[in-house]
Amino acid sequence: MKHINNSEILAMEKFYRINLVNSLGGYKSLHLLGTAGEDGVTNLCLVSSVFHLGADPPLIGLVMRPQREHNDTLRNIRATGQYTLNNVLPDWYELAHQTSASYPSGVSEFDACGFKKLYSPGFKAPFVQQSTVRIGLELREVIDMELNATTILIGEVAHILLDEQVITGDGTIDHMEAGTMTVAGLDSYFSAEFVGRLTYAKPGVQPTKFDQ
Repeated sequence: MKHINNSEILAMEKFYRINLVNSLGGYKSLHLLGTAGEDGVTNLCLVSSVFHLGADPPLIGLVMRPQREHNDTLRNIRATGQYTLNNVLPDWYELAHQTSASYPSGVSEFDACGFKKLYSPGFKAPFVQQSTVRIGLELREVIDMELNATTILIGEVAHILLDEQVITGDGTIDHMEAGTMTVAGLDSYFSAEFVGRLTYAKPGVQPTKFDQ
C-alpha cells in the first residue's frame, strides 16, 4: 500500500499534485456554467464542483476557483445574481472541454466553441440548447474562502428545463436517458453506466433493487 503524507503532497511537482488531488475524490458531476453580464455579453465555462445542498428550498452549491482578471463568470454572477448549469453529452464533450480555455474577457465561449443559447422569459442567464438537463439558479449566498481564495456560491433552483423523457414517475432524473457525462480529475471524461437503484434504507431491513 502506498502512503503519501501531507508534506509529500505539498512537495510534489505542481501539475502532478494538481492531477493527484483533483482526481482523488473520483467521479464528479460535470456542467457547463452559463452567465451573462449586465451588458448582455454571455459566458460559458466547464465546472466539476457542483454539490447538492437541500430540496426545501432547492439549493445547489458551486465552488469557483480564485478570480482572475479575464474570468467573467464570477463577475457576471455577482452582478446579475443568475446563472445556469447544463449537462454535458458524449456527442460534444470536446467542445465543452474547450470552454475551459483562457479566452479574453468579453469573448463569449458560446460563440467561440459552437454552443447555441437558450433563454427562459425573464431570466437573463443563457442555457445551453444542446443539453438535455438545464438548471437556472438565483444566487442566494456568496462565501469567500480565505483558506485558498476560492468562492462558494449557493443558488436556489428557479428553473428546470429538460427533455420530457428524462424524468421518471417519482421525479428522479434518469441521467442514462439524458446522456449525462461525468469527469475524474481535470480532463478524463466518462459515460455513466447504471448499476442499480435501491429501496430506502432502514435499520435491520435488507434493501432491494427496483427498476427506474
